[in-house]
Amino acid sequence: AQALLAPLAAQPALTDTLRTWLSLHGSWDRTAVALSVHRNTVRQRVARAALLLGADLDDPDVRMELWFALRHS
Repeated sequence: AQALLAPLAAQPALTDTLRTWLSLHGSWDRTAVALSVHRNTVRQRVARAALLLGADLDDPDVRMELWFALRHS
């Protein structure tokens, strides 16, 4: 889990956003409400996290792997 999430280690806001977004099944609006940020901020953070991780967040297997890694980190 730590190795997978290492690219996000220095950016806790990205990690928190990704964790929340995944827990809310990819809902931009609900994630924005949960984090008290604008939905565009959520979109930008998730996109940045995906880029840093080199992950295709449209792939459910990737989402599942990240979810488990985030739950155990």
